[in-house]
Amino acid sequence: MTKKSSADYQREYRKRLREQGLVKKEVWVLPENGKQLGQIEKELRMPALNQCLGLDIGETIMSENTVHWWTTESLFNTLKDRPAFSNGSCSIEIIDGIDSSIVMAMHHYGDLPIFLTVGGEQILVEAVLFSLADVKDVAEFNEYVLKTHKYLPLSTICIESDGEHGDYYHMFGALSASSSIGEIVHEIDTLAENVIHATEAFKTFLKI
Repeated sequence: MTKKSSADYQREYRKRLREQGLVKKEVWVLPENGKQLGQIEKELRMPALNQCLGLDIGETIMSENTVHWWTTESLFNTLKDRPAFSNGSCSIEIIDGIDSSIVMAMHHYGDLPIFLTVGGEQILVEAVLFSLADVKDVAEFNEYVLKTHKYLPLSTICIESDGEHGDYYHMFGALSASSSIGEIVHEIDTLAENVIHATEAFKTFLKI
């Protein structure tokens, strides 16, 4: 079975944005203002994003900053009770094993799967972008990523080997295992946003 790429999720994501009555507008800004523009865009789409992750309007990232050292299991039990997961806006499950992991299907982002693991003092949140085989010129693309990845806040790109499907580009973010639940939710949302934006930014490098 062919693994879906971030381009597939992007198409679903755009479809759902249109269904919510949102329209795409192109703007031009200086590179250093990209972060501010992203925040403004998120605020203008706030109702849709709130529905996805269960944030109330006016809820700040630091409103739940009780210090707590998470495990994968305790974080799963907390996330699954948040409105986004309990009302079906997002799906969540835990995969048991030597290193348990959480898998979330972000329905607002075209069912994009986000993977989350807790190891020691670190929480890792990641998603698959696309296969190396989908890239026209890997060396050229890698150079471009190294020069531009700082414009994707809180996320980094790496290559991981999948024994069954080959090498894939992954996007990930890392934060402390003592982070508040609000900060973790923000990291998940930011990663999903960045996967969609990266797919748009990188499309000229792809064969498909």
